[in-house]
Amino acid sequence: MSDDWYSAENATFGDRIEAARSAAGMTQGQLAKRLGIKLGTLKSWEQDLSEPRANKLQMLAGVLGVSLAWLLSGEGDGVAPPDEGGELDATALATLQEMRELRSQMSGMADRLALLEKRLRQTLKDHI
Repeated sequence: MSDDWYSAENATFGDRIEAARSAAGMTQGQLAKRLGIKLGTLKSWEQDLSEPRANKLQMLAGVLGVSLAWLLSGEGDGVAPPDEGGELDATALATLQEMRELRSQMSGMADRLALLEKRLRQTLKDHI
């Protein structure tokens, strides 16, 4: 399977970053360096675990040579999806969808856990 497996209908924001980066012939490390961000930050964007701040979005679009609208929605000037012959079968697409859902749930749970930890720290601080 190639790295450009996504289709326009199924692509996430992270998929579009990865596709544009690959089309530009850049590694994750090269793109992170050009943007002045940590490699882990870029990886989390490509994995849809976090999103860039507004000031980095325009820079990202410019460095990758795609429109901001395409990065955000998949519409506009960007990277064309691969030829139809390279589509994944239904099982693979279902697996990818389930992975995305789990990733989203995990992110939500991590946020919830952080809030609970903060509440516990405050409670313990108040009782000391």
